Amino acid sequence: MRQAPDAAPDGSVSELLPAAFALLSAQGQVLQSNALFRALAGSAAERVAWLSPESAALMLTALAAPQNFTLELKAAASETWLACQGRWDAALAAHACLWQPIAGATRAAQQAMADQVAQFRLLADNVPAQIAFYEAQGFRCQFANRAYASAFGLDPQSILGRTFPEVIGETAAALIQPSVDRVLQQATAVNYVRELQGQDGKPRWIEVSLLPHLDDERNVAAVFVLIIDITRHRQAEAAMRESELRLAKFMQATVEGIVFHHEGIITDVNPPLCELLGYTQQELVGRHALGFVAEDELSKVGRVMAEQRELRYETAVVHRDGTRIPVEFIVRTMERDGESLRMTIVRDIRDRIAAQARIHHLAQHDALTQLLNRASFMDRLEPALAHARASAQPLALLFIDLDNFKRVNDSLGHLEGDKVLTTVADRIRDCVRATDLVARFGGDEFIVLLRDVRGREDVMVVLNALLSVVEVPVRADGRQLSVTPSIGVAMFPEHGDSAADLIQHADTAMYLAKAKGRANYQFFEPVLASRAYADLVLEAELAEALTHGQFRLYYQPQISAADGSLRGAEALLRWQHPTRGLLTPEAFIDVAERHRLMVPLGEWVMREAARQTRLWHKSGVAPVPIAVNLSAMQFRLSSFADTVADVLDAADVPGAWLELELTERMLMDDVEAAPATLASLRALGLSISVDDFGTGHTSLAHLTQLPLDKLKIDQGFVARLPGDAAAATITRAIVQMASGLRLAVIAEGVRTPQQRDLLASWGCDAFQGELISPPLSAQDFEAWLTLRKPA
Repeated sequence: MRQAPDAAPDGSVSELLPAAFALLSAQGQVLQSNALFRALAGSAAERVAWLSPESAALMLTALAAPQNFTLELKAAASETWLACQGRWDAALAAHACLWQPIAGATRAAQQAMADQVAQFRLLADNVPAQIAFYEAQGFRCQFANRAYASAFGLDPQSILGRTFPEVIGETAAALIQPSVDRVLQQATAVNYVRELQGQDGKPRWIEVSLLPHLDDERNVAAVFVLIIDITRHRQAEAAMRESELRLAKFMQATVEGIVFHHEGIITDVNPPLCELLGYTQQELVGRHALGFVAEDELSKVGRVMAEQRELRYETAVVHRDGTRIPVEFIVRTMERDGESLRMTIVRDIRDRIAAQARIHHLAQHDALTQLLNRASFMDRLEPALAHARASAQPLALLFIDLDNFKRVNDSLGHLEGDKVLTTVADRIRDCVRATDLVARFGGDEFIVLLRDVRGREDVMVVLNALLSVVEVPVRADGRQLSVTPSIGVAMFPEHGDSAADLIQHADTAMYLAKAKGRANYQFFEPVLASRAYADLVLEAELAEALTHGQFRLYYQPQISAADGSLRGAEALLRWQHPTRGLLTPEAFIDVAERHRLMVPLGEWVMREAARQTRLWHKSGVAPVPIAVNLSAMQFRLSSFADTVADVLDAADVPGAWLELELTERMLMDDVEAAPATLASLRALGLSISVDDFGTGHTSLAHLTQLPLDKLKIDQGFVARLPGDAAAATITRAIVQMASGLRLAVIAEGVRTPQQRDLLASWGCDAFQGELISPPLSAQDFEAWLTLRKPA
């Protein structure tokens, strides 16, 4: 019968114990205790509250499991450390616990020992080997790292106490028992290799080391087991043997000569080389390899040997009878029979030389332009850089890309495009010296290396000459097109020491020149590299944004100056970036235009605007046209009008529900084709407005010839009203001119009532700006309209 937790039964054996005793339930309740425990625990003896919070939590965790335990715990009041041994009594469903104080020195020593054991365990579990420790008597496992235990489906705790056969299996234990006996009997280390079958069915190899642990009397007390997986080494050795065997067969089977030499002394040759040179193998082995090289080639071949370079190059050897034989050397460094050797394949190229004499020019030059081709240019660039380094002489690398060339190719065909390329090539060649290198790098890209330049001043002379003479006027689609160069410049050594760096930096500078407009040049600057990388990242994000639907359209209302009624809305692009939030076009539009993403992006804007205007017209929420801004890249496409027609058909909306906005520069850059394109758009029912009017160079003559509907006064003028007299004069003149041409005029960027009233007094038809409303999402736009309706 269990006694009350605060009193032991008379004559209880627990009172005779020299240590504190308590019988504890799984919840920490004291079921039975002796006087020493009650004195130790004090008034909180009924539960584990007399322990520190950390120790109490540890104790409750141990009590919850039906198994023995040993813990070191701390009393809360006295901060005394106690050793607690708990033994599970299944009959009583409780733990019988003995408590003994731990002396300070003992505790410190135990903690130090525990730390060392933990460090050893950490090290053992993380080395690339399997480690175990077996006692000699009975050969039971006393320690195993995680790798060893898991190899046999166990863990570092469950493996302890198991015999060797219980761990590795009776069959495996029988195989290696002789090795174990040798360690135990001779007290010497034993090493052996075993081949096993891996889980994938493929063979694996392990190297096993059995190391005796001797006691003070030099008897074997235990054995360390160290297992290392040497499969990779065995596979590498097998691969090496197979490679050497293949090489030996190849040397005998190939028709090309092969020679091995160590520090220039020939160690082996194959029969074809003997036949080529007219010597026997015995006569060649042991002689210096340079002894068979033509005299005028000695320095070149010797340099390759000295520099240990691996390359392919042409040279000449001498036959026994004195005949000079042109050959190609293919040189590699390799291991053979454990020795580092140089291997040279000696290829007789006498037949090839005759053919090369006929095709050399085509091999080195672009077939169309007769300029150096890319490979030939790169072959010449490295020696040029080496010479420049040696002489401390600057070089300049020019990367040239033609503007509008793709349009010529698409419109007039490749034959006309080829004529443009040959003309450009001739003009580039005429602008540089005979010592400079000019190459066609591919497509409409050319590259020029200017040698012996003194600085940027010399380079700019050539750049200005190229800009003035390379321009090629051609007629495409019935209009005059100008093919001009965009040029990027990288200086050696200022902008790079290697060919790869110089080409990359010149290419980066070229793209920046192209972004500035046609017929420009740009020297590389370090900041350009980071900007180019940022552009690449942004370009990838833009493409992903199109795919994943991250773009949004916001709408800014346009109201009548006469009665304040809604006249239209301008669709403004926004990007809901996953990490940077809502972005306006200023953050990404330049990159989109440079990397030709504006075409798909602009088409998405038109389709989304068409979808929205259909919803608003059908619902009666906003039966007004939505204005869409066009990019120059879209407008220049010959199929642009067809694309707009497809958008209208797909959305099932009439053209009158959309309005297209173009800048003055777009009209002037394509002044010959613009009227026809605009007429096609007007035929679809769309209205056309000129955005940011007053900032470009539109001539009045052209303005009267273009089928336009509206002018939008640039907000730069509006912002300076009413205080700036010059801005007022220009703005009023635009309004009057538009009225005379029977064009509607709208002022954008209206922010104050004074600006609105002044513009209205001059005859402005409509307003757009913060005074009316900022750009709004479709939902907010509808809410704004609701608030404007009379109650």
